[in-house]
Amino acid sequence: MPQCAALPGVDALSTALIDAPDCRPFEPIMKTADESWRLFIALELPSAVRSRVKGHIDQLRQAVPDARASWAREENLHLTLKFLGDTAVEKVDALSQAIQHTANQLSPFEVIIDGGGVFPSHGQPRVLWLGIEDLTNSLSTLSRSLEGECAKAGFTREPRAYHPHLTVARLRQPHGARRLAEVHREVGFDPVPVNVREVCLIRSELRSEGSLYTVIARHEFSRL
Repeated sequence: MPQCAALPGVDALSTALIDAPDCRPFEPIMKTADESWRLFIALELPSAVRSRVKGHIDQLRQAVPDARASWAREENLHLTLKFLGDTAVEKVDALSQAIQHTANQLSPFEVIIDGGGVFPSHGQPRVLWLGIEDLTNSLSTLSRSLEGECAKAGFTREPRAYHPHLTVARLRQPHGARRLAEVHREVGFDPVPVNVREVCLIRSELRSEGSLYTVIARHEFSRL
């Protein structure tokens, strides 16, 4: 049965699912007193998909160049499943095991990135996103299983229902925001399928040049 691979040296989200290495046994992380990491659980996107999303972002930036927005960087694009925030390093092993328990119950599946929208739906736009079609409900099953296994391991459940989306921009100021949201909706995003075969535990480090994402462990689905 495949187990997760600890990958402390992998930088950001540069490895696509289709190029992911074979899973290796998880190696416990060296613990440092009082150290905590900002963590989340996510699906990586293949490089071809990230390139498509980057093309959409470039189109929006050219259409409304004076809009004040924080744009998702191509290498950081991912689909978040659960955000944990600051987590004691000594708890990372237990968290990784909880994710693996979920992965052991699942088979590979497909989702489709399609269309786009804005949060909130009314009023001043704050977030531009791309939609996720979960035709087999496998993504919803994955989310529910993750919440359950993480709760068993002592992590807080997310009280809100899971609504998958891919964030492409956060609008920090009103200037140009409404026009940018209009163009985002008008341009749309042609459907692109994504094969899902594994879940990643990712560390986020806030830096002056932007967030750095590092894959801590990969958990490959075991049921075929």
